[in-house]
Amino acid sequence: MSFDWKWDFTWEILPRLLAATVNTLIAAGAGYAIAVILGLVLALAQRTPRKALTLIVREFVEFIRSTPLVLQIFFVFYVGPQFGIRLSPWTSGMIAIGLHYSAYLSEVYRAGIDAVPRGQWEACRAINLSIRDTYFRIIIPQALPPSIAGMGNYLVGIFKDTPMLSVIGVAELMHAANAIGAENYRFLEPYTLVGLIFLAISLPTAGLVRLFEGWVRRKLGL
Repeated sequence: MSFDWKWDFTWEILPRLLAATVNTLIAAGAGYAIAVILGLVLALAQRTPRKALTLIVREFVEFIRSTPLVLQIFFVFYVGPQFGIRLSPWTSGMIAIGLHYSAYLSEVYRAGIDAVPRGQWEACRAINLSIRDTYFRIIIPQALPPSIAGMGNYLVGIFKDTPMLSVIGVAELMHAANAIGAENYRFLEPYTLVGLIFLAISLPTAGLVRLFEGWVRRKLGL
């Protein structure tokens, strides 16, 4: 079996794959933004004095973490219309990714909040700080630095999971590679290029996250 790489074909399809890469980055960025915000909401909702709410949110997080992302994508896109919720493939995909990773980020936030010394909570109570000010002025700023590594890992994870959006027709990188392969009956070049593009983005992103974590720790004197 010979290795038959066609460079002319490679340069021909590269612009199409790079255009799809932009769509992939947009999907990953939007999904991550949803996950960052919703994850914090879920983490705080598990720390309320209302035990019923805490239990419901905790079970919801476990349910999301215990079911496959692709199933959640299908559910949002195909089951949603049965309840009157009709969303485009793009919107459905970003919501599903954001929801899925919010469950994981909520655990990252929870661990960071739990790591804040108990004396900080007692000091806030002693000066009669409101719950809102306690969290957003004292606790969360201290909880975020140790959470950065986990948050960065899930950012890379979201990027690598965007190919799942191709199952509902989102024109991301893997969807473009599949279309190119089907049109030209050649899959070697598009799939190889997709792997290299993912590698070229994931590795520097992971490195930047580590640099950012180090910068934050130095700024805070940790």
